[in-house]
Amino acid sequence: MKKIKKVLFTTAIAALSFTACTNKTEKSAGITLENMDTSVKASDDFFKHVNGNWIKNTEIPEDQTSWGGFNELRKKTDADVLTILNNAIAARDFPKVKDARGNDIDSDQEKAVNYYQTIMDTVTRNQQGKTPVLPFLEKIAAIKTKKDVENYIINMAPYGGAGFYGFGVYNDLKKSSEYAGYMSEGSLSLSRDYYVDEKVADKLKKYQEFVAKMMQEFGDDIATAEQNAATIVAFEKSLAEPMMTKEESRDTRKMYNPMSISELSTLAPAIDWSAHFKGIGVGNIDRIIVTDPGYFKAMSSVFTARSVEDIKLLLRWNTINNSLGSLSTDLETANWEFYSKEMRGAKKQRARDERAIGNLNGAVGEALGKLYVDEKFPPEAKAKAKEMIDNVLLGFEKRIAGLKWMSEKTKEKALEKLHKLTVKIAYPDVWKDYTELQVKGIEKGGSYFENAINVTKWNYDKNMAKLGQAVDRTEWGMSPQTVNAYFNPVNNEIVFPAAILQPPFYDYKADEAVNYGGIGAVIGHEISHSFDDSGARFDGDGNLKNWWTETDSEKFAVIGKQLIKQYSDIIAIDSMHLNGEYTLGENIGDLGGVQAAYEGLQIFLEKSGRPANIDTYSPEQRFFLSWGTIWRTKMRDEALKNRIMTDTHAPGMYRAYMPLKNVDAFYTAFDVKEGDEMYLKPEDRVRIW
Repeated sequence: MKKIKKVLFTTAIAALSFTACTNKTEKSAGITLENMDTSVKASDDFFKHVNGNWIKNTEIPEDQTSWGGFNELRKKTDADVLTILNNAIAARDFPKVKDARGNDIDSDQEKAVNYYQTIMDTVTRNQQGKTPVLPFLEKIAAIKTKKDVENYIINMAPYGGAGFYGFGVYNDLKKSSEYAGYMSEGSLSLSRDYYVDEKVADKLKKYQEFVAKMMQEFGDDIATAEQNAATIVAFEKSLAEPMMTKEESRDTRKMYNPMSISELSTLAPAIDWSAHFKGIGVGNIDRIIVTDPGYFKAMSSVFTARSVEDIKLLLRWNTINNSLGSLSTDLETANWEFYSKEMRGAKKQRARDERAIGNLNGAVGEALGKLYVDEKFPPEAKAKAKEMIDNVLLGFEKRIAGLKWMSEKTKEKALEKLHKLTVKIAYPDVWKDYTELQVKGIEKGGSYFENAINVTKWNYDKNMAKLGQAVDRTEWGMSPQTVNAYFNPVNNEIVFPAAILQPPFYDYKADEAVNYGGIGAVIGHEISHSFDDSGARFDGDGNLKNWWTETDSEKFAVIGKQLIKQYSDIIAIDSMHLNGEYTLGENIGDLGGVQAAYEGLQIFLEKSGRPANIDTYSPEQRFFLSWGTIWRTKMRDEALKNRIMTDTHAPGMYRAYMPLKNVDAFYTAFDVKEGDEMYLKPEDRVRIW
């Protein structure tokens, strides 16, 4: 079942699109000239100039809701992982491992294989049907009182929670070297805006129809299912309305509300919080950080007003909905038909083995990562990536030093934070230990549902054991085979898994301009998150602490509003504008990332000398062409609408050119002049980092 919503303090590149290189000549690696449409001037529409022919000639595969270089690279990486998995299954040559008592146990690698095989074992899944989830539904049916409800929520905590609220352990935002306990709101089936925004009322109606359909699958007659679905949606809406907006939730300061159990009890008196914390094993806790006090106050009122039968109905739905993907194939398909086909416009399900890889990465990603890294990551790639990161960091340092709007006092603190930044490349120095996790293979009667439950409980136990301990800063938040990167403000770290450091996006044999415009700008993007409107609230040690002068903070906010307006002015589809406020952090990351990577390239060229032009393009032009290429994107209409509603990143087609309109070096490289579509007056260009 899906886990309870967690408090996460990481910012990832997320929707990154990478470019597959199909060049016939080594000298053009990274830039596919055939994909360009040079009939469109770079100074008028840079996205189409770089990607115009690709847009004309590319169809979104039926099993995808969007398509671009990232999807191609992910597909290639998944294929590599599948080959590695199938070879491991055939060889069955795993490390010999014993537990603390000297008993033979499965190695981490074997557990990854076991998990994968149970996902793929559709015969067993279809034979079991709904059976695996029935014990949970029976427990809900046995509830008689609201005290029984609270006890059920306590008992469900290790298995993903029950949906109203959940407890987790993360870095203390103001003392990031220590772990603290957080109370956060429960997860809903849809993101908050779908319950409160009338512009997407059609989607909420479709969701209610989906709920009714699934309730019939689990025993309700048609009339009862429709009535229950209406009650469930209304109930969820009453919980969604008091939640922070997605824009508010980006301000981490609003999520830091330390309280005693007594204070939480006063805020939300409907729940016996002392009993709750005692029940989940943290009864001696003297302080809890509440992430959304407004939600807890309202939830308490809703909990009091709703009948036990209504609450049981919502618990029943949460259990069913969270289990659909790990039960029989017909239920898994029904789940896809709503969440992917209806909500994002998918035409066809991805192949089962590819879907299995995604689930496997989320469950035991580092166990699989050990197999992946051994096969696919050359040491020389890591060494060259480190050199590039060093240059981009120097480029960012140079840009901080040259800021005209920032005082020397704040610059000093910014540079101090930059110099404390930790960089993690490719794979962990200390791998996650899965010794205590039981993942049964199919030959021992293991099932996907059972293994998923075991992983959820194992993660919960590991998380709870951290409470009161010093933070382990060696941990990674992504597996090595994940095509992505992230910044974690509470550790002041940027992390680049191995899968992102591979051709064609990053090719250590290609010219540096292309690499700096690609992975270099992603490196700069993650560095910039340390200084975006959210990350800039944390100091060099990862603590939520103001290090800005009041004047500089005010100037920073004014500049941010200018960038917000640039993006919010864009109508992406129908009458739907981009959300410049919600995407501000990522847009700052893109703009700062391009600027820092460009400076890094100049540092490299000064050290190594300027190469000759390639295909008539200068290094500076190839840098920007590479940036425009990595963001090539096509999206189905429903996917685009969903992205705007739910994602902190602007869609890729806008990321390809919007930051460049603010970069003076771009104007020089492509001779952008007043009257060109890409032109902004110098005084209108946003200059942050």
